Amino acid sequence: QAVVDFERLGEHAAVFQGHDVGFCCLGTTRAKAGADGFVRVDRDYVAQAAELARAGGCKHFVLQSSQGANAQSRFLYLRVKGEVENLVQAVGFDRCTILRPAVLLCKRQESRPMEWITQQFLGVVARFCPTAYSVPVETVARAMVASVLQPGKGKVDVLENRAIHELGKA
Repeated sequence: QAVVDFERLGEHAAVFQGHDVGFCCLGTTRAKAGADGFVRVDRDYVAQAAELARAGGCKHFVLQSSQGANAQSRFLYLRVKGEVENLVQAVGFDRCTILRPAVLLCKRQESRPMEWITQQFLGVVARFCPTAYSVPVETVARAMVASVLQPGKGKVDVLENRAIHELGKA
């Protein structure tokens, strides 16, 4: 495990050397970082990490994105997620897997009251429609690992929420 300064990520290129697979779940919130900080973390840091990983020999990059990611979206969150997907794909990995989970069900140390309420509601909905609107973070993690262990369908695989649920059970 290595600690890096994302503001000076280029100085940490050695950390990215010699890995066949890269996993990226980096992200923040607009509330925590502001709009500019959100873009810097969720797009710029991720794209730079992908470039360093590729330069270091990484062949397969696995990116956690978001349901609804679209570089043309009017909504900042979805637009940034779509932009970073495009940037990561342009890096030129032999294989790139993008996971687009719906609302992540998890326990957080920090207080996010609206997220908590949403998670409680979606937890009930998940009993009837388990793959529609949410996914436990553990399922996403299992799907990320499983995506590396299974042959890909192409150079870029985009897994939507239902596929994440299915692969996360494997």
